[in-house]
Amino acid sequence: EVQLVESGGGLAQPGGSLRLSCSASGFNFNVEAMTWVRQAPGKGLEWVSAIGADRSTRYADSVQGRFTISRDNAKKTVYLSMNSLKPEDTGVYYCAIGGRKTWAADRRGQGTQVTVSS
Repeated sequence: EVQLVESGGGLAQPGGSLRLSCSASGFNFNVEAMTWVRQAPGKGLEWVSAIGADRSTRYADSVQGRFTISRDNAKKTVYLSMNSLKPEDTGVYYCAIGGRKTWAADRRGQGTQVTVSS
């Protein structure tokens, strides 16, 4: 059974930082691209970042230069380090199997809430 479990969300002040983790099991993690997507209140899913099996990375323009995606294949975990957080980064963050164009909403975890507010 495929499982993706996100953690690390919480409340941060504008300009602050958070690090999200996504622990994976039930599939061959090492050969899959992984993606982070988010959903702001009242809006649809928005692609945020992806990391390939070769560790190549891609970012949405809105987070470029502030967020860093990484992976630890030994731990089957993908991370999203978020710096210089803005109120518009608020939302539920999900990790999903797949890259920027191949991730699927039905292959994502339960999400972790990120709230950026003073």
